[in-house]
Amino acid sequence: MSLYLDVAVNLLGSSLEPDLVSVITEAEAEGVSPLLVIGSTLDESEAAIQTCALYPGKLYCTAGVHPHHANQWNIQSENRLRQLTQAPQVVAVGEAGLDYNRDFSPRADQRRAFEAQLALAAELGKPVLLHQRDAHSDFIAILSQYRSALPGALLHCFTGNRAELQDCLALDLHLGITGWICDERRGQELAELVKDIPANRLLLETDSPYLLPRSMRPKPKSGKNLPKYLPYIAAEVARLRGESETELAANCYRNSLAFFNLEAGHA
Repeated sequence: MSLYLDVAVNLLGSSLEPDLVSVITEAEAEGVSPLLVIGSTLDESEAAIQTCALYPGKLYCTAGVHPHHANQWNIQSENRLRQLTQAPQVVAVGEAGLDYNRDFSPRADQRRAFEAQLALAAELGKPVLLHQRDAHSDFIAILSQYRSALPGALLHCFTGNRAELQDCLALDLHLGITGWICDERRGQELAELVKDIPANRLLLETDSPYLLPRSMRPKPKSGKNLPKYLPYIAAEVARLRGESETELAANCYRNSLAFFNLEAGHA
């Protein structure tokens, strides 16, 4: 059985949280372990650390402030985030970035929180897990100022066009691919581009419980995406890239371990 690391799971504060144990065990049964739990606020990041401590080797997490919550970033936030990142369960700073699609926080607040988290990650030598939606130009401009000081940068749930892909690769970003690629309506451009992502830059994720692959048959009754479905996404990515599923899975697993500085067998 192939091994997978799901690099983006919204385990806390979502519909997955009540079924946390079964989410983890069912994923592990499909070779999907460990899972990376996303921290989208500082409180959620702290809760993620506590949850990960209960499942050593099966859960790791990020710590950071999502652009939706950037208006919560204040003078105390940097010190608190610095403390949170000291926990061994925290393997990246984030989810940080810009979201001009929803604008749940003012754009100036988003840029300020994004820049502060990049600066802190650079100071700490931590990789970053990034979010970008409808904000490509500002995202690239800000990230460019810090990229050389960061050990790694992952743009999760990449759904961009060819020009955006080229910009991301020019900054040596890793790219997370989700079930978006299985959507015959919205995912067609990504399906064309995925073969052009360098093998050493490619990671896999569910972004569960969101983005259930539309092409799944039978469609899960719950309508929820789950980490255990990651092999389905991997199979579609492998098909589009003209690779075997085994080869694709092994490559993405290696990439994930290397990016988050984890060891095979000790993840």
